[in-house]
Amino acid sequence: MTGLPPFHIAFPVHDLDAARAFYGGILGCPEGRSDADWIDFDLYGHQIVAHRVDTRPDAIAGHNPVDGHAVPVPHFGVVLPPAEWRALADRLRNAGVAFVIEPHTRFAGEAGEQSTMFFHDPSGNALEFKAFADLGQLFAT
Repeated sequence: MTGLPPFHIAFPVHDLDAARAFYGGILGCPEGRSDADWIDFDLYGHQIVAHRVDTRPDAIAGHNPVDGHAVPVPHFGVVLPPAEWRALADRLRNAGVAFVIEPHTRFAGEAGEQSTMFFHDPSGNALEFKAFADLGQLFAT
């Protein structure tokens, strides 16, 4: 295997059809294996698995202030090249997805400058997608 190894994350959803429409249709994640209670998706080479649950606590445990915004916790997502990030932001807007934090540049002119956006899936799971003009700034302090 070359490059970074793929990560795996499993997360709860209340409706597999809604998850399939969102992750497969809007985000464009190819679908892998599935069963009556779960679906594997390929999120930019990473394995994410939507597991159907009947009930669950609030998907968002809290918020933390970051660069003037209330960031939902927990959240997950991927760091994309800038052009792909912009294309995804446009695709989400065109699909009518409501942003929790609108696409913008955070830490402008500082170490770690990045483009970021936050939104929820149909089950309330928070996602963040980022882009760095200089990927070397990913862990900048």
